[in-house]
Amino acid sequence: MMVEIQNICVFCGSSEGDDPVHAEAARALGQAMAKRGLGLVYGAGNIGLMGVLADAVLATGGCAIGVIPEKLVDRELAHQGLDELLVVKTMHERKAKMHELSDAFISLPGGIGTMEEFFEAVTWRQLDYHAKPIALLNVNGFYDGIEQFFETMLSAGFLRPKHAELFFAETDADRLLDRLQG
Repeated sequence: MMVEIQNICVFCGSSEGDDPVHAEAARALGQAMAKRGLGLVYGAGNIGLMGVLADAVLATGGCAIGVIPEKLVDRELAHQGLDELLVVKTMHERKAKMHELSDAFISLPGGIGTMEEFFEAVTWRQLDYHAKPIALLNVNGFYDGIEQFFETMLSAGFLRPKHAELFFAETDADRLLDRLQG
């Protein structure tokens, strides 16, 4: 039974990175989500890819919900134009709330925090804490190494074949959303 997707949690960087293609991908994803009536749940920042993504969702008439710990409100510059800004105590509460509010997960390019959030979502799915779809928007090969790493874990016997398909990757926002909604 396919679950209807209403809100998508997007993990992404509080930086835009060095290549403008990353911001372009975040903008395209935000616009595509809003046009399809899909709400955004994310880390609440107004800087980096987080800000680009949220601004694109909002400018296209979509709904954006941000979740941020008190300690990061000033550091990540909490976006004040969101439909809803939830301030929580800890990073653990942030991730739990983002998971609770979302029907699917997408990772855009990002740093250590983005990777940690992605791997936690994958781990929780592997352990049957949720059955929500997970996807990587593989911009300019950014996630090629992650896909290769999963193949390495599989071939080395640290990953079961069924767990090699806990997520998928696409290079185009519309194709990715088609697969999530399919």
